[in-house]
Amino acid sequence: MKFIRLVAITLILFMSAAGVAATEVTIYKSPTCGCCEKYVDYLRENGYAVKSVNESDMSAVKKRYGTSHMASCHTALVDGYVVEGHVPVGAIRKLLREKPAIIGISAPGMPMNSPGMGEMKKGTLTIYAVPKNGLEPQVFSIE
Repeated sequence: MKFIRLVAITLILFMSAAGVAATEVTIYKSPTCGCCEKYVDYLRENGYAVKSVNESDMSAVKKRYGTSHMASCHTALVDGYVVEGHVPVGAIRKLLREKPAIIGISAPGMPMNSPGMGEMKKGTLTIYAVPKNGLEPQVFSIE
């Protein structure tokens, strides 16, 4: 009887751990960019499983994923979406929860109040939706 309980408890714990697996992110970045490394660290600190890919031609990456007009220094892929630049995890979570019909989201440029770019100031960072079919970007969230 004790053996059956032990097996049942082990199975429950295993299933619980499998249910909270980290969301996988692939991030394309320049091998020499320090703020990109800080952003990778930020994502990992917030529970994401990050695969970092050094890329010498970031313009080609942005063109491939449709974010050239909303570019920042790095491009991430998460659950079928593109996350361009220093986007806070709150916006990424919203994207994955709502699953809108867009390419992804972007914090264009390298805003100083964003993750990996100094002190974050809540409520000051505009994140844009990168729409499909070349439509104009819209505000996705204020982080």
